[in-house]
Amino acid sequence: MSGAATSSASAAASGSDPGCDPDGDPDSEAWDDGLIARRVTETNAAALAAERAALLDAPARGPASHTSVPLAYDGPLRSRLDALRELVGLSRARLDSRTLAEAGRVLDEAAARRKLSGRHTVVAIAGATGSGKSQLFNALAGVAISETGVRRPTTAAPIACSWSDGAAGLIDRLGIPGRLRRRPLHSAEGEGQLKGLVLVDLPDHDSAAVEHRAQVDRILRLVDAVIWVVDPEKYADAMLHERYLRPMAGHAEIMFVVLNQIDRLPGDAADQVLDDLRRLLDEDGVALGEFGEPGATVLALSALTGDGVDDLRDALGEFVTERGAAARRVAADVDCAADQLRPVYATGRRVGLSEEAREEFAARLADAVGATAAGEAAERAWLRNANRACGTPWLRLWRWYQGRGDSTTGRLPVRTQADEEATARQRVEQAVRTVSERASAGLPAPWAQAVREAAVRGSQGLSEALDELAARAGLPPGRPPRPGWWPVAVLVQAAMTLLQVVGGAWLAGQIAGVMAPNLGVPVLLMVCGIIGGPLVEWGCRMAARGPARRYGQDAERRLREAAGSCGRARVLDPLAAELLRYREVREQYGRVVRTGAGVG
Repeated sequence: MSGAATSSASAAASGSDPGCDPDGDPDSEAWDDGLIARRVTETNAAALAAERAALLDAPARGPASHTSVPLAYDGPLRSRLDALRELVGLSRARLDSRTLAEAGRVLDEAAARRKLSGRHTVVAIAGATGSGKSQLFNALAGVAISETGVRRPTTAAPIACSWSDGAAGLIDRLGIPGRLRRRPLHSAEGEGQLKGLVLVDLPDHDSAAVEHRAQVDRILRLVDAVIWVVDPEKYADAMLHERYLRPMAGHAEIMFVVLNQIDRLPGDAADQVLDDLRRLLDEDGVALGEFGEPGATVLALSALTGDGVDDLRDALGEFVTERGAAARRVAADVDCAADQLRPVYATGRRVGLSEEAREEFAARLADAVGATAAGEAAERAWLRNANRACGTPWLRLWRWYQGRGDSTTGRLPVRTQADEEATARQRVEQAVRTVSERASAGLPAPWAQAVREAAVRGSQGLSEALDELAARAGLPPGRPPRPGWWPVAVLVQAAMTLLQVVGGAWLAGQIAGVMAPNLGVPVLLMVCGIIGGPLVEWGCRMAARGPARRYGQDAERRLREAAGSCGRARVLDPLAAELLRYREVREQYGRVVRTGAGVG
């Protein structure tokens, strides 16, 4: 069955023909076989008209007397909502709108629900065609409100029934018009037990009408709790479990699962079906509220005979009295949104850029600009300067003569320089690619992509900037500095040269007969100058190795630092900024997934 109309007791008490049309047409066809749910009788139709008039007159009796108290979330839930809002704000530039759509909807609905009554709990009754949800709706209300019968689908639009005033805003939020709003049968016991309850009868979730299913999906996102009504025939329906129960497994605390029509089951078959239903719910991941644990409430009843309806009414009364369903619904929605966002925030490994990766990147850039070669060139320049200052004049003259004819231009050097520049550019690109891969390793796909894009942006113009740095930070202008012992070495070398000149002039004078013959002294002077000059040059060269090496190392260090600074400013800092943003959103995500919600 899809649902029953009224109980036989209500039909008997009406004192009228149970087969009358609810519109009062005695010639209309009626169902009165005692087995199939009957349609609304004339008396009940009159009662409905009176209820409608009472609803229309209610605002005129003084709306100020039933002021609704807004819902208040407790501290943990407010913190989680604030963290989710911050998370969405930080992620808008990195994630597409579809990824953040559900989180944004949860925030909007949580804000909208918070502004409405906190003294009311909106509970929807959902079920498949023939499950008897409308009949159960009428049984809880105590009066035939929702039309029932064999025609499918019977419930074409959601109908709301409120047990107390002040719920107009909540019903407006569901989009239920005034003509589909009802009040239950007046009963002091019933109104006291279910005070604050707003019960909504939904269309069939498996209806052939697409607009009916769309209304079910829309309202299920807005209500505080839901009663799923199943029957012995379709309690294992794949659509129910795969489309609704399994995705809503995290909302178990605000779910009732009711096995209706147990009057159709013989003997202990109802217990067997109920046990199998619990098994299916457990497979769906729906926690069952058994043994005092939080979870879904599973009951068996018959809306037609009334068996078990009081148990559901008691459970609903206790549920509504707690006034915690709305906050638990919001908390479950936050959990669901967090689960959907897990792939774009959570990672199973440590992420970031290690110091080793940073140093390797700087070393690759230094190699690209030729820092080592620049240091060696600086060392050779220092040594050449030392040789020019402390070498023998004859050797320097010979070196000048040899270098005078060397060409400083030609095709080969130019082509080699172009090749070196191309190689240097490839090294820079490889260094950027390597460091971006290391920085993005282990990150969720959107953040890894953002890191790689930041590296690509930073690499633009990096090779040219490094070339300028190499020109500025390579060899300093002018000659290398001279140590303090160079003047002494120069004087000694000049003395050795003077000895050679004096000895040679002396010998020449003796040969010319100007001076008295004495070969020993001039020869000794010449030998001392000839041997002493190279010895002084060799000693200066040995002494210059240490300062030249330090000078080359300083030049290499300056160029390495300049290249590292350029790479850090253009590539590493943007990468660090992206990683820092990811750490921030990951911390916010950690706050979102923490449990704890309630009403404050």
